Amino acid sequence: MQVRADRVSLEGHHGTLLPPTSLTVGEGDLAIVHGEPGVGVTAFGLALAGRLEPTTGTVHAEGVDAGLPELVAVVDAPGVSEPDDALPLRVVVGEELALAHRPAGKEDVARWLAEHDAAPFAGTRFENLTPVLRTRLLTELAAERKGVRVLVLDTPDRHTSDVDGWAGLAREQAERGFAVVVLAATTPLSALPFAPARIGATEQPEPRHHSPEPEPSSPEPNSPEPTEELTVSTDGDPA
Repeated sequence: MQVRADRVSLEGHHGTLLPPTSLTVGEGDLAIVHGEPGVGVTAFGLALAGRLEPTTGTVHAEGVDAGLPELVAVVDAPGVSEPDDALPLRVVVGEELALAHRPAGKEDVARWLAEHDAAPFAGTRFENLTPVLRTRLLTELAAERKGVRVLVLDTPDRHTSDVDGWAGLAREQAERGFAVVVLAATTPLSALPFAPARIGATEQPEPRHHSPEPEPSSPEPNSPEPTEELTVSTDGDPA
């Protein structure tokens, strides 16, 4: 499965939102797309997800029958999919579970939080979560939606200067087999873990590919200790 954006651009009422930009990502790939702070990077993410129709260029998925809106989840997009900062975490999780057409009652939310090591933060206002926890939980909620195989993390660097935090989360999802695109805007190019794709470029570096993590192997049963065999002499005494 691949999602391929070919020279995608977007024009707004007051000018260009997104200059022509290309990108190809497949399962297990991690791409970082860097652009200037503003609407351009988010516009590219929404175009990848089929939520904005490009003015020019095309976005299409190969090797899968699903449409882009079912295949691609845009995580924490400013003004689009980011949660209300004033809501407690349990409410945000309930809304995301309902959006995914999954059970979203109190017990379901409590179970999900416990399974994701976040139960102590159930009543915490969303704006008070640590940036890494915020990004991790929103990414895992998106990854659990039925049919989603591409995750677009929208500017996690706007919450923190800890590049290793969000880059590690993105890599973990790629190792699970997702195609992962991280949109970055405030991180200096020199601080990124590898050469990024660029907003406004049509020739891009290859994304980093991560093979799925191997399943933990079961320890082999202990081999029985070798038994000492006695050689019997012809006269009946042990040798």
